[in-house]
Parts: sequence; C-alpha cells; structure tokens
Amino acid sequence: MKMKFSKILTVLLNSVFLFYFSLSISAQNSQEFKTKSNFWEKVQFGGGLGLGFGNGYTDISVAPSAIYNFNQYVAAGLGLQYSYSQQKDLYKANIYGASVIGLFNPIEEVQLSVEVEQLRVNTVFEDFYNHYEDDFWNTALFFGAGYRTDNITFGVRYNVLHKDNRGVYADAFMPFIRIYF
Repeated sequence: MKMKFSKILTVLLNSVFLFYFSLSISAQNSQEFKTKSNFWEKVQFGGGLGLGFGNGYTDISVAPSAIYNFNQYVAAGLGLQYSYSQQKDLYKANIYGASVIGLFNPIEEVQLSVEVEQLRVNTVFEDFYNHYEDDFWNTALFFGAGYRTDNITFGVRYNVLHKDNRGVYADAFMPFIRIYF
C-alpha cells in the first residue's frame, strides 16, 4: 500500500511540476508574439491614373506603386503599369509591365531617383491597305531629380537607354509628378 501511495504521489507531483513548467513556457512565448512589427508604418502607396479622349483617340493608363522607407533618406519600391491607346482606323497598343525604384533624399526638399522599368508592348497598325503587328520589350533606366514637398515630388527624369524611333517614349527626358500616401 505504501508503494502504491508513493507512486501515485510521485506521478501527481511530476504532473503538477510539468503543468506549471509548461505554463511558464507558454507565457514566455505569448509575450514574443505580442511584439508588433512596424513594417506597414514605413510603407507608402501611390501611383498614376490617366485618361485621354479626343477625335477618335483613346488613352487609358493605370500605374499603382508602393515604396518602403528604410529611413528618412532612403526608400525603395515596386510599381506596375498598364496602358491602352487607340487611334481609330490607325493603331491599337497595349503596354504592360513593372518597375523597381530607389529614392534618395539628401535633404528634405531634394529627391534623387533611379528606376528600372520593363514594359511589354503589343501594337497593331491598320489602315485601308495594310495590317502590321509589332510586339517587343521596352527597357528603360531612368535617373531623376526633383523638388519634394510633403508627399509630392515634382521633377524630371532621363532614360539613359533611350533609342530614337524605337520604344515607348518619344524623348529621353520626361517630367514627372510623384505622390505617395
């Protein structure tokens, strides 16, 4: 009988000890999960939206983007782009792709940027006599500088990979307005 009682007491004490030990481990783990990441506090969203309509002409573009602010001087982000253009009885174009951007603010009012953009261009030219399709990739590498006030930057960027008469952009220099919220 004494042997049985001691076994029961040992099992009971071990169970209580293990139960108490597992609660203290669980309490330590739950504190680790309560730490909040500030990742989303450093993310800003922006982009562009364009609509153009005229005499047989249609132009629609959507370009959302997001950046992550590493600190007050450096940010990097990603962007998507889609554009549809049409000139009645002449051409239709679908342009879509992505970009990666790096931003550097040496002082609060100045923003320097570098952006790599890769676009797929699908164009159909048609007139009364001809039908011609042109599909190609357009790669751009922009270096830019702008004046920044709050979340808005006004500036100009230059495409160092620009080729005359081949590509999406008519000129290597492009003005921009960049807004992130």
